[in-house]
Amino acid sequence: MSDLVQEYEADRKALSTHYELSFTRAYLDRTARFNAEWLSRLEKMDFERLDPEGRIDHVLLVAKLRKASGETARQRSRLEEMARLVPAWEWLVDLDRGAWRGQPPDLRVTSSRLEEWARKVKELKDAVEKGSKDKGSQPPSSKTTGTVKSDEIAPITVQPVLARRVADTLDQIRHAIERWYGFYDGYRPDFSWWMKKPRDGCIKALDDYAKLLREEIAGLKGKDEDPLIGEPCGEKELESQIRSQFLPYSARELIAIGERELSWGEQELKASAKAMGCGDDWHAALEKVKEEFVPPGQQDELIAGIAREATEFVKRHRIVSVPPLCEETWKVSLLSTESMKTIPYAAYGGQSLLVAYAKEDMAQDDKLMMMRGNNRCFVHLTTPHELIPGHHLQAFVSARSRPYRHVFSTPFSVEGWALYGELRLWALGWPRNPCERIGMLFWRMNRAARIVVSLRFHLGMMKPQEMVEFLIKRVGHEKLGATNEVRRFLGEGYEPLYQASYLLGGLQLAALREEVVSTGKMVEQDFNDRVLQEGPIPIELIRSSLLGLSLTRDAAPVWRFMSTGSTPASIGPPRDPAH
Repeated sequence: MSDLVQEYEADRKALSTHYELSFTRAYLDRTARFNAEWLSRLEKMDFERLDPEGRIDHVLLVAKLRKASGETARQRSRLEEMARLVPAWEWLVDLDRGAWRGQPPDLRVTSSRLEEWARKVKELKDAVEKGSKDKGSQPPSSKTTGTVKSDEIAPITVQPVLARRVADTLDQIRHAIERWYGFYDGYRPDFSWWMKKPRDGCIKALDDYAKLLREEIAGLKGKDEDPLIGEPCGEKELESQIRSQFLPYSARELIAIGERELSWGEQELKASAKAMGCGDDWHAALEKVKEEFVPPGQQDELIAGIAREATEFVKRHRIVSVPPLCEETWKVSLLSTESMKTIPYAAYGGQSLLVAYAKEDMAQDDKLMMMRGNNRCFVHLTTPHELIPGHHLQAFVSARSRPYRHVFSTPFSVEGWALYGELRLWALGWPRNPCERIGMLFWRMNRAARIVVSLRFHLGMMKPQEMVEFLIKRVGHEKLGATNEVRRFLGEGYEPLYQASYLLGGLQLAALREEVVSTGKMVEQDFNDRVLQEGPIPIELIRSSLLGLSLTRDAAPVWRFMSTGSTPASIGPPRDPAH
């Protein structure tokens, strides 16, 4: 099965690289056929002859293909939603593909067609612009022909979410035209003679229309005060996403877990606040913690020192094996001001811990909020989360043990592992005083809140601004940090369950540890090593491998790792906040 998974991934990449533009019907048709062919191939396999690891891979590949088929159907629906807002563009993509295949166009015909297409784009722009000023009018038919006077234009009203999506699509169409033009320009002597003016007019029409949609309709101008725009996926799709992650829970049950974790965290925060002399006022205690930041220019030194300290802590307690080369090959990088709009704290990428901190070009208030949001006690946890025992160690091991399983990567395993590492650090005494405990609890509360606000949003129960207010009130975020958190939640690059996956995945691994380590089946270090070696796959299937459970061809999620009414998963014995 490992060879078959690698073959599948190579084929998938070949298709996506060749078609490149995923917003076309041609690509979606080909993808649908590809998924169906692979599903048929897997259905014909003798599942019973596979070894236990092969069965896990078979179940995972079938699940991935079914999820991909659902995504293809959703993309078709999105294309239909955009049809009335963009003139048919498939023929432009065909020009680009024709260049790859040595099929040059008829320049006289193509130049006229491109000019006509640019005119239709301008007419649609004018209709949308008029619609933004007259939202009570009905949208016209998507078929627009002939020259239309401004007072005859029927208005089109567009919602911000759709406006953003169409603007992104127009950018991709622009890129396809530019690439096609660049292929022939200077190569065919007559090409620019025919095509330069039509191309220039088309690019201008696309740019003007995209700017209107993105900046005026969606309100996205690249500013901190830009509106928070996202599209709830709805309950039906959310439940489907949950099943694809091998979780036998409803969205509302997962929200209940998040709410219960928030309540637990508030009690722990109050205990630490009391130890700091703040009584039950944990917000006051958190304010004190936020003021414990290093001066500008010293954050990199602080982070590097914590990273070395955390690595020694992990090795001393034998939490997980740390290969010497892994310990040697991490580094610290500083994020740009623009990057910090969606990464306000820390991230991991390319062996680097990406550090967020105040920079010279920020507004003064934003500088202070960034320093307060990345204080000593907060980064005392984010550093091991991103490096060791977190993502850096995880990526190191995954690249050397069943690397083909990257195809099945799930945030419940990837982010869940780093969160689980936090739980083990808590249990073993990583926080040395009440301030550091509050720093760790802040992040625990943040991950619990992510479950609640992200799932409520996708169920249509919470609006973006309400999400920001929830993070400020229930977690203690600075306004800038809360806003940037929500902006990231709503970004196109994240699946609906991504933000919920941190704590839910960590709790899954904590429950599995109780089942395996606490019962004497394995020692801590061996258990954690095995989890990493299984790869970033759904945790229920890691459990199946570790416990030697039998899988069926149509395996469905059955492991309820936590009752929605139980107390939090064990993260170690209660500790006196004063110690």
